[in-house]
Amino acid sequence: MTLKDAIEGQEYIIKDLVTEDEELEDFLFSLGCYSGEAITVVSRKRGTCVVSIKDARYCIDNQLADAIII
Repeated sequence: MTLKDAIEGQEYIIKDLVTEDEELEDFLFSLGCYSGEAITVVSRKRGTCVVSIKDARYCIDNQLADAIII
């Protein structure tokens, strides 16, 4: 299941990041988005997700959310 399919308000554990783009993977890591970390979808609007990682909120697009396996 990907983050794109997650239910709003429910906490999930990141299992993997599926991307061949090393820069994208490094960017996600800098946000605290890596295997074993908790993530919650706070809301969804127009092709984006607002997520909560380590008490911080980020807005990511659906393409990026599709690369995060929960």
